[in-house]
Amino acid sequence: MRFGFQVNATDGHARVGVLNTAHGQIATPAFMPVATQGSVKAIAPDDLKALGATMLLSNTYHLMLRPGIEIVSKMGGIQDFMSWPGPVLTDSGGFQTFSLSRLKKLSEEGVTFRSHVDGSEHFLSPEISLEYQALLGADIAMVLDECPAYGLEEAQVHESMDRTHRWALRCKEAHRQEGQALFAVVQGGVSPNLRLESASTLMSMDFDGYAVGGLSVGEPKAGMYQMTSLMGGTLPHDKPRYLMGVGSPEDLVECVGRGMDVFDCALPTRVARNGGLFTYRGRVNVDSVPFREQDKPVEESCDCYTCQNFSAAYLHHLFKAKELLAYRLASIHNLRFVIRLMEEARHAIAEGTFDAFSERFLSGYRIADENVRRSQKEKWLRKR
Repeated sequence: MRFGFQVNATDGHARVGVLNTAHGQIATPAFMPVATQGSVKAIAPDDLKALGATMLLSNTYHLMLRPGIEIVSKMGGIQDFMSWPGPVLTDSGGFQTFSLSRLKKLSEEGVTFRSHVDGSEHFLSPEISLEYQALLGADIAMVLDECPAYGLEEAQVHESMDRTHRWALRCKEAHRQEGQALFAVVQGGVSPNLRLESASTLMSMDFDGYAVGGLSVGEPKAGMYQMTSLMGGTLPHDKPRYLMGVGSPEDLVECVGRGMDVFDCALPTRVARNGGLFTYRGRVNVDSVPFREQDKPVEESCDCYTCQNFSAAYLHHLFKAKELLAYRLASIHNLRFVIRLMEEARHAIAEGTFDAFSERFLSGYRIADENVRRSQKEKWLRKR
């Protein structure tokens, strides 16, 4: 099946569409669980299929370090390697070379870095990243980009953005994998002018899809929403729009309403492993005292395997006893929650009732204090 994208319905800026890939179709808006190293933490492929996942994200940086791109390729590619029959999008590895590696050296040719695993030295260029993603057999490959940290001066962001554009062109010229789509990454920080310049430059190169990168990296939510709205009104109507690294329920609903089609984030499974479960009233901590004797599921209306079979008291016990099953059951719930949220959003858009759906959800969902959220994000980034 050839790669393609079709918008089937709109409601304001929100869209319902279908992505066609060599490994199947994806109804959009869609959320991709993160299988960074060829695995969604604590979740088996059968679990993913049962909870409604349609496409996964894996990462070139991590797979090149462990087990090695050549090994994955010899095993038949990323789908066969992890026994996942559906589509896979691979990140280029660019973000990780800057956020995880030690002693990195950036040049026009690419980035030289030392592995966070064993200190070994590696080099990643636009061409090498595309070669690796071809060997992995990804349905959608990402261009190598430079993701500037939040808070840099605009001149620094501009310099980084220009390099991203030059690397994108090199990726476009190097891309030879038949049946594999190539997405560009719009950068520019929280500057509207830079974002528009980046989008215009990359649109002139005519990629298969466009990602919005460099957000959810510490900026206030208002800045992320402003940039997402700007891109939703700028990027091509007939190409998929991928908002990278965004996965909190409120952000998913807000950004679907701003015209985004595809999302990924490790947040649902990361907070699950720490006892944080999504509900329609907000995130709750199932290891806290109120759940010790709750004989009902965490979310009675939830159709996930966890809520259909186990009480909140049982989950509370598993976390307190440090039983490994806690991670699987909590992760299944959170992933099903965000995937079902996307299903509900698609239905509302098709029915022309997305505004009412969005208002109903956001009015009932208790959002974490932004200062606390940013502090937690910074702690997580430091730990990485």
